[in-house]
Amino acid sequence: MHSSIDAGQLTLHLKTILGQEGFVRFCQELGGIRVYVAYAMRDENDVVQALGRDLANKLSRALAPATIRVPLARRDRALFYRAQGLSDARIARRLGITETGVQKLFAREPGLPDRPKRGKEPAQMTLI
Repeated sequence: MHSSIDAGQLTLHLKTILGQEGFVRFCQELGGIRVYVAYAMRDENDVVQALGRDLANKLSRALAPATIRVPLARRDRALFYRAQGLSDARIARRLGITETGVQKLFAREPGLPDRPKRGKEPAQMTLI
């Protein structure tokens, strides 16, 4: 990990550098492993593969040279996927946890907004 940043601060720092979507993509692809953030990264570098050239360069400018442990960020990823309208089952597969684990994770979130509405209309009409 970067010598002057603890794990919680690293998460906030990565979100600031990469934005929410880039952060989620980074954690989805490389979460749980240590990566070296170099001044210059080749196209085949794992960081470049996960983020794309623009975000990898942005990360490099902000942190290089550093070795960081990419957070798993399950909570952040779960909330991001929920906001996109994914089902608990799909979120569970992406996070590598059970569907019950996803439900428990969301149960711990105070004031969690409803999922975005799906395009399907209810089969039964309402009586007025």
